[in-house]
Amino acid sequence: MKRFYKTVSVTAERGILLDARPVRTPRKALLSLPTNALAEAIADEWRAQACEIKPETMKLTGLANAAIDLIAPDPLAFATGLAAYGESDLLCYRADEPPELVARQLTAWEPLLEWAQTRYDIMFRRVRGIIHQAQPAETVSRLSKAIASRNAFELSALSHIVTIGGSLVIALAAFESQIAPDAAFDIAHLDELWQAEQWGEDWMAADARIVRRADFVSACRFLRLLNDD
Repeated sequence: MKRFYKTVSVTAERGILLDARPVRTPRKALLSLPTNALAEAIADEWRAQACEIKPETMKLTGLANAAIDLIAPDPLAFATGLAAYGESDLLCYRADEPPELVARQLTAWEPLLEWAQTRYDIMFRRVRGIIHQAQPAETVSRLSKAIASRNAFELSALSHIVTIGGSLVIALAAFESQIAPDAAFDIAHLDELWQAEQWGEDWMAADARIVRRADFVSACRFLRLLNDD
């Protein structure tokens, strides 16, 4: 789509105006944001568009659209699906060997699991290998409640972080500012990065990881903007 507007502004209701035309989601709902900080950041995405509008460069807008169109109609159902990641969290599944990878996982992953255990008064079972092992029912229940308490905008960002990183614990730590976005991404991709160190980097994998990192970091920024007013 060609850029058709000259000015971008934020309304008193934290909507976005392109000239005098309100921005709507793909399903035609008004794009109305919960905080001034997020509204201004999304307005900046629209201001940054050149001759053509490129949705792939508007990551915050995309997350807001998803919150309004896909999640807000039934946030509890969405939260339930997201909480299921806690049953097989990446950080609970450890390598048997080599010793260097085992040590790296322990150093990077264990502090986050220990934080989550203290924060939510739960216990995680650590597993050697990739065979699934069920987590305690109370752990799954309390993580589910933690996710269910989040609103549609928070769930939209958390969904990106969880699905890209494969870890509900990492997402919750990022949500509570326990870890910086880039560090969180690297921890989630520890195994992949270690393999690249050992055997060399495949350019296609590297390019794909750059895209995933941008999406991951944008979702973390989205969460921060929800709390920046």
